[in-house]
Amino acid sequence: QVHLVEFGGGLVQPGGSLRLSCVVSGRPSDGYSLGWFRQTTGKEREFVAGISRQGSRTYYRDPVKGRFTIPRDNAKNEVYLQMNSLIPWDTAVYSCAPETGPLDYYHVANWHSWGQGTQVTVSS
Repeated sequence: QVHLVEFGGGLVQPGGSLRLSCVVSGRPSDGYSLGWFRQTTGKEREFVAGISRQGSRTYYRDPVKGRFTIPRDNAKNEVYLQMNSLIPWDTAVYSCAPETGPLDYYHVANWHSWGQGTQVTVSS
C-alpha cells in the first residue's frame, strides 16, 4: 500500500508563494508517478500538476503554467508543489496521488488513492 500525507497549506495573500509537501510511504518513491490535485466544496477534483517516476517530465494544467512547479526528491520520498503568484482562484484543498505504469496525467479518472489534503486559502 502507498500512504500519502500532505503538509504546507495555509493562508497566503494574493501574489504570495506557498510550498506544499507530500510524504510518500509504502513502496520506493521512484516506482510511481505523482500528481497534485485540488478541489473546492461542491466541485469535482481537478488535476493541477504531475511528475514522472524519475522527475524527467512534468505536466501542468494551463491555469497554473508559469506559476507552479512540481519537484520531487525520491531520496526523501517527497514531492512538492511550489506555488508562486497565487490568486484567490487557487483557493482549494490540495492533495497528492501516486500511479504506476503509463499514464494520461490530465484525466482525474486515471488516478486513485489521494491523501487527506491540505487547505490553501489565498486572500487578503
